[in-house]
Amino acid sequence: SCRFQSKNYQYVLALVFAIEEINKNPHILPNMTLGFDLYNVMHSDMRVMENPFIWLAGLEEDVPNYTCRKQSKSVAIISGTSIAVQIGTLLELYKIPQLTLGSFEPLLSDSGQFPSLYQMAPKDTSLAHGMVSLMLHFSWTWVGLAISDLPKGIQFMSNLKVEMQKNGICVDFVELIPATEESYNSFGRLYHIQILKSSANVVILFCVTDSLIGVSFQTWERVMTWKVWVTTSQWDFASSEGHFLLHSFHGTLIFSHHHSEISGFKNFLQTANPSKYPEDIYLSRFWSLAFDCKVSRASCKTLHNCPLNASLESLPPHHFDTAMSDGSYNIYNAVYAVAHSIHEMLLQEVEMQPGNNGAKVAFSPWQLHPFLKNLQFTNPAGDLVNLNHKRNLEAEYDILNFWNFPYGVGHKVKVGKFSSYVPQSQQLSLSENLIEWAIGITEVNMHQCVKCLDHQYANTEHDRCLHKAVDFLAYDDPLGMTLVCTALCFSAITAVVLGVFVKHQDTPIVKANNRCLSYILLINLIFCFLCSLLFIGHPNTTTCVLQQTTFGVVFTMAVSTVLAKTITVVLAFKVTAPGRRMRQWLISGVPNSIIPICSLIQLTLCAIWLGTSPPFIDTDAHSEHGHIILVCNKGSVTAFYCVLGYLGSLALLSFTAAFLARNLPDTFNEAKFLTFSMLVFCSVWVTFLPVYHSTKGKVMVAVEVFSILASSAGLLGCIFVPKCYIILFRPEKNALKGLRDRIISKETDILKSSS
Repeated sequence: SCRFQSKNYQYVLALVFAIEEINKNPHILPNMTLGFDLYNVMHSDMRVMENPFIWLAGLEEDVPNYTCRKQSKSVAIISGTSIAVQIGTLLELYKIPQLTLGSFEPLLSDSGQFPSLYQMAPKDTSLAHGMVSLMLHFSWTWVGLAISDLPKGIQFMSNLKVEMQKNGICVDFVELIPATEESYNSFGRLYHIQILKSSANVVILFCVTDSLIGVSFQTWERVMTWKVWVTTSQWDFASSEGHFLLHSFHGTLIFSHHHSEISGFKNFLQTANPSKYPEDIYLSRFWSLAFDCKVSRASCKTLHNCPLNASLESLPPHHFDTAMSDGSYNIYNAVYAVAHSIHEMLLQEVEMQPGNNGAKVAFSPWQLHPFLKNLQFTNPAGDLVNLNHKRNLEAEYDILNFWNFPYGVGHKVKVGKFSSYVPQSQQLSLSENLIEWAIGITEVNMHQCVKCLDHQYANTEHDRCLHKAVDFLAYDDPLGMTLVCTALCFSAITAVVLGVFVKHQDTPIVKANNRCLSYILLINLIFCFLCSLLFIGHPNTTTCVLQQTTFGVVFTMAVSTVLAKTITVVLAFKVTAPGRRMRQWLISGVPNSIIPICSLIQLTLCAIWLGTSPPFIDTDAHSEHGHIILVCNKGSVTAFYCVLGYLGSLALLSFTAAFLARNLPDTFNEAKFLTFSMLVFCSVWVTFLPVYHSTKGKVMVAVEVFSILASSAGLLGCIFVPKCYIILFRPEKNALKGLRDRIISKETDILKSSS
């Protein structure tokens, strides 16, 4: 806040010049004099509202919603774009018109949120296209980005990246440059590291008018040289910055809004001095700094020992640039916009009150809005000015080149232009012979940016391609090893359960509900656990074919066995129920025929799959950076979902049948366990589908293996663990006498309920 920026002071002089020009013009606001107040706004989120409050209150202490002024004559505010949101929220309470001097900000064009705000700058939506056109012209395909961290900068970066990607231009790095004191301090002043390490010789620099980017670049002295910089005139590095920047930005190409020359402005700057404007404390301070004058302690304004020929024109550009900047041009137009609006309003008042006879007309700032909203006029330079953002035109750009000649002085030379209003082949025009490149730049054309092949990836420096490592769900991988151990453990547990059932095959609990089906289900579960091993290890054609087909067939046999056991439970109950004769169905082995029929259908589907579009080994080069994942491609996705859909339908049928039979008498209560087993089975596979499709690479394979193990474990645990518990730990419940007593008790309950 203590640094004097001559670029900002040019805004003040442009304001004064416009006001004096209007006051001398007999055709605009005759018999009325315009004036102004000047307030310095800090680049700080905490202090940005300090001076606006002081201005509104009329006191050195800011008192909200109070003013000591008897009558405020201020009718409008001109402010920077980056602070317009904060100040605009305050000014909107009083409906005070606010005109911005910075580049066009789309966020501020929302008339619902900022109805009292008007942007003077033309739209910048073609800027990204213009810069990319320049890159293509010089074959620059490897560039870096240094962008202001304000929303305007972020939006420009997004637009620029889209344009660059369309045209095959690569981004080496992105640096976000702080725009406020808080963000500047939070960066720790280390934000230039990427530029320091970058191999890109071209850097796109984008900032806003009133950011702290000039302060930020003070730490970049050793970074700036040997780069070609492309920037906008929103940051005028040739003004109010250190001497070293002149050398560092030698050869910079600048996109500046095209506007006509304002006649008389340079002459005005030549005559501006502290004696002409003694009340201007900023001009006195600048004069003392620029010409090493002594300031009187008594008045703090009187200067001594100044050069006789001291003038702003005699200063080099890095001290003060006399060429009107974009911001100054916008301020000039803003003053004229306010003047034209007041003029139109007064004319309307005279027409409505013809007997007023030139008496003073008092009005409030909010009364200007109807005139500002649709204001369109031609300024003294002949340029059209339009305050309606919906009719605001696209900016046309002059392309300037910064010459550091004579050394240490420097000036900007127009070397081309860009316009989006002409055919694409004519939009960019350059005079290359006028361009003076930076010291150390020996060639204009940069190295071509090459996209790495699918089996390669770029290193951290982005200057060469490295081969990707081949990866898959291996046995020695921690995840693969865990899944293999789990599958083998469950297979061994299932084999032990099968052994227990064979050893106790003559006991009632094993003989109940067809022990043959129990043996078939246990053997199938062993294969279900083991089939998961096909998904682990280096994929090949054989394992890719066997993975899904083996999984589909063995799980179909397991689920159909559960269905057969459920039907056996129901038939067995019908046999013992009074008045029922279902024994022939049970003895004939009809339930057992379900298994081969269901399995045959699944085998047919798998055969069609293998005959049309079988699975094959494939690679996934995009899921993990620096890795190529070997995977098994399903081949026909339709066939895969047919196999999975058939299995799901069979599982749903088994669950429904078991659920309907869950309340049979205790002797046949295996239906309850079958219900729980199928509930777990269906839950696992319903969860599997969304998770499977949301993962990639070897994680996708691991999800399928986990689902196989979880669903198989559900069948094993829910159906056989309760039986093994009775066989091993409660043998008295597995005796024939205990079984007979439970049957008699249950039949008695049935007779009582029927009577």
